[in-house]
Formats: sequence, structure tokens, C-alpha cells
Amino acid sequence: MKFTSKKPEYEYLRKKWIARHSSTQNKFWEKHGESLKHLAVSSLSSLMLLNPSSPPQLPLDNTTISRDDAILGYDKNVLLAQVLSDKVPKEVRPLELSEEKGITDILSRNFGFKVTSELGGIRLDRNYGLIGGEQHLYRYPGDNIYQHGDTSLDWAKYGSAGIAPSLGAWGYFASSKQAFSAIDKLREKYYLAIQTFKVSGYAENVDKYRDFFKFRKMLVLNPKTGQAVVADIADVGPSEWTGKHLGGSPEVMDILGLADGPRKGAVLYFFIDDPKDEIPLGPVKVRSEG
Repeated sequence: MKFTSKKPEYEYLRKKWIARHSSTQNKFWEKHGESLKHLAVSSLSSLMLLNPSSPPQLPLDNTTISRDDAILGYDKNVLLAQVLSDKVPKEVRPLELSEEKGITDILSRNFGFKVTSELGGIRLDRNYGLIGGEQHLYRYPGDNIYQHGDTSLDWAKYGSAGIAPSLGAWGYFASSKQAFSAIDKLREKYYLAIQTFKVSGYAENVDKYRDFFKFRKMLVLNPKTGQAVVADIADVGPSEWTGKHLGGSPEVMDILGLADGPRKGAVLYFFIDDPKDEIPLGPVKVRSEG
């Protein structure tokens, strides 16, 4: 007999096991991370000696994956986090141009798409900062928080985040529920709030910058674990007085491993150069050489 769906109680237990698995991994890397970093560097050095003309790449799959697979398999991104550990400053501060270049080169090679700090002459005021959890956004007129979860488990995990009292920076994602599409759903699900008002020249070119930033794709990565997500800009913020530099949807924070506790943490975030709109939104892991 073939079952086409999982019972909620078993799904709940599976989720609990995943959370415990992730916690165990975090403790493991806190204890053994330094040793593994040296192993990673040594392995990459060996690869370079064997084939000095080719840049080192991590032998992992370049496919977008479900949230559960991302949590179960994010250890495949840990090697990348260890390689980045010597490139990312311990202090959360704006990166220097040379630091940006080194990090974006590594990310571009290992994720299989171009990651950059500047597009069309436009750049953010920083690409390394503190992200904080945001609420859900209204997607179309008449939308409500109860519509944001496809399952009871979604509601249990993300419903408590609530829904923002005002619309995102570009208003509704769709003009009506009937016009609401799959891409509209993904844009809200994996959205970022970015401090676009701090970008140099914004006040003098509001229309240009507003159009540029609308649903602009970005790669966001937790440098401590390698957990990463392709997200889009759908709101402006947070306010400077919060001490945070960007915000992420409940789903974004979950994928980054920052949904619990203070719901805040240091992340790298860069533009994705995707003129043909080929890079899907959602959790992502590094690519495979095969």
C-alpha cells in the first residue's frame, strides 16, 4: 500500500528530530570547528597543488532544496563556512573592498552564480551586518495571517511571527487573490527588508533606486554555519535605532538557523547578478563539480 502523505503526528516528530539534529551539529562545530578548518584549508591546498590552474571548489550539489533537506544537509555547506572563517571579520562591520572581492569570488565559484557587491553602479552601504526577524507581509487585498501557512505545521512554526500592520515598500505583491501567483508567494516567503535609504545617491535618484531594488535578488549566508538562502528585497528597513542592518522573513530566518532565541545574527548579503531571472528563491547549497 502506498502512502501519499505523512500523518501530522509523524511529521511533528520528524521536525523535532531535525531540530535536535541541527542543534547537535552546532555543538559539534563549536567544539571541533578549528580542527576542521585546518583540515579544510589543507584539503583545498592539496587540490590547488594537483591542479593549480583551477580554483578550489567544493564538491557539492548546486540545486535548490526544500527547507527540511536544507537543515538535514546544511553540513554540506560547513566546509564553505570554514573556508570563509579567515575571510570574514570577527567584528560585524562594513567590509573593505578587498574583503568583498575575496568573499564574492568564493561565493560565486561555490554557488554557481555571480555574487557581487555592486550592480549597475549601485551598492549597499555594507554587505556584512546583523539581520533580525521580520513579520509576514500582506500579499494581496484581503490577505490575513491565516492564509500564510499551507499546513498546520507551517502555522505552528511561522504563525507566531504575525503580520506587519503596513504594506511592504512596494505595496501588495498582487492586485487580488485571483491574481496572486506562485512567484508572488515566493517573493513574500523569502523576503528581505534592506536599508536602501542609506545607499549613496538614493535621495537624488529615488525613482531609479526604487525600481532597481524592487524584488532584487540577494544571497544571504550565515558565515558560522554556511546555511544560505536566495531572497529578494520587498521592504525597506529596519530603522537604524534597532542596531540591525537588515531584516528577514520568518522563513528566511529559519533557513539561516537564526529563528530561535534573539532572532538575530551576523550574515553576509550580496546582490545576485541574474538578468534572465534563472536563480530560484529559497534555500540553496553549494554546487557539485560533477
